[in-house]
Amino acid sequence: MKWPTVTSYLLASAGIARGISVSETETSYTVDTESQYKFLVTIDRASCDITSLSFYGQEHQFQGTKSHIASGLGGDVSVTYTTSPSGDTVTFACEVANDAFDLTHYMVFRNGAANIFMGTSTNAEPSIGELRYIFRLTGLEAAYPFGDVSATAGGEAVEGSDVFNVGGETRSKFYSSERFIDEKVYCATDAGASVHACFLRPNHQATEKSSGGPFFRDISLNFGGDYHSVTYYMNSGHTNTEAFRTGFHGPYVFAMTRSGIPSADSTDVSFFDDLGLKNYVPVSGSRGTVQGTATGVSSDFPIVVHWHNDDFQFWTYASAAGEFTSPPMPAGTYTMKLYQDEFLAATQTVEVSAGETAASDIAADAAALTQERTTIFQLGDYDGQPTDFLNAENQLRMHPSDKRMADWAPGTVASTETAAWPMAMFKSVNDGQNITFAFDGAVDSVSTLRIATTLAFAGARPQGTVNGFACPAPAAPAKIDSRGVTRGAYRGNGEVYECEVPAGTLVSGDNTVTINVISGSSGDTFLSPNVVFDAVELFQ
Repeated sequence: MKWPTVTSYLLASAGIARGISVSETETSYTVDTESQYKFLVTIDRASCDITSLSFYGQEHQFQGTKSHIASGLGGDVSVTYTTSPSGDTVTFACEVANDAFDLTHYMVFRNGAANIFMGTSTNAEPSIGELRYIFRLTGLEAAYPFGDVSATAGGEAVEGSDVFNVGGETRSKFYSSERFIDEKVYCATDAGASVHACFLRPNHQATEKSSGGPFFRDISLNFGGDYHSVTYYMNSGHTNTEAFRTGFHGPYVFAMTRSGIPSADSTDVSFFDDLGLKNYVPVSGSRGTVQGTATGVSSDFPIVVHWHNDDFQFWTYASAAGEFTSPPMPAGTYTMKLYQDEFLAATQTVEVSAGETAASDIAADAAALTQERTTIFQLGDYDGQPTDFLNAENQLRMHPSDKRMADWAPGTVASTETAAWPMAMFKSVNDGQNITFAFDGAVDSVSTLRIATTLAFAGARPQGTVNGFACPAPAAPAKIDSRGVTRGAYRGNGEVYECEVPAGTLVSGDNTVTINVISGSSGDTFLSPNVVFDAVELFQ
């Protein structure tokens, strides 16, 4: 739908109240939404960069580098705008097609709102290999929700150009991340938290064209000194596990407030259905849902159901009873996955038709969750995370070398001491850790050593030895071409390794399981081949 282009309009009756307006110069457009917060945004007519962001009379746009897709779309962008027939909505379209980008980026302004409603329609992945929108803001040095973990100003580089030591603490832009399924709002704010500049994910549409699934996480915030980067990642190679998707990413929302943290859930984006934007799939009338019950997973953990195909991805939490209804999804065939928290419990397919609800129950069939067995010992739960292991509570927000981390090499750990077992094993740091346990009598039957991991780096995989018996070396896992644990990541493909231990190997008295990291690659300290543990179990 195309609307007539207007510069401004008048609202209401007698008294003639002024509404949203767009003023023009030869080089820029300035939008005044007539918000109570005096929200004015200036957009460059040649590049689509935001060159000014004024809120309550204060300029927040850094002037050295502007705000834009990636590091800027360049100078050959078609920047146009339209105004809705009702006059309450102004839509900017920034279209570019060259060797670097083939996309249209939309910025939508609503009368009275201090928001920029965004959508990015891509025909191809940008040549830089990632898709993001980044605001560079001044006067807002603090961060919500994780505080100064991503404030790297004045720091000394620890690893690459993205992990720093600041006043004795390691910090990185990567430490601002949160799982997509849980991340709804994050903000740059001032010291008194009187002004917030935030990105919001109002609903499933914000991530349905992203990649990596419900547990993917990426950079959100980084105060580097000159400005605060507030970044919305749609996809990247940062520990990504699947191919990128193209199409309409969004809507996602940039919001500024003086009244606390804005609510993503109460931010209405349904009007996007009527905007006629490229590659946008309306929610109303063109989608279907899946409804069912998940079984075979423990209600002690979050229950997650995930749908994906080459074009879309969706997810939802199930109730404690396992009941779920998917978000509205475009018609098609989807892979449907069940997780016990992040541990993959089952996979099947389901067909979705527009305007209909498909019934599809799903039951766990992963052996770690369903197999009847007698457990000799188990460290950790099968939840797809290193939860409860040594240093797990710190790993998301600091580098493994941080002084706040415990010693990564305890050496020998009792089979009952989950909290003493390191969450990760690095070939050059803590290779060859031991687990000890005792029997009153010899065990004559075959047993199995199962090691569940969440992430591997540089082809690493665990190899177990039970007393004198060495398990066969497992094959290398699928490669994820990104640093992981040092950037606060722990999730990859989630490999599970099993080794059959011959009868007679376990003895009366003391027994020892030793786990080593093997890899054909090498590296220094925490960038040496490594694995992150989910659970270690010996059973019959």
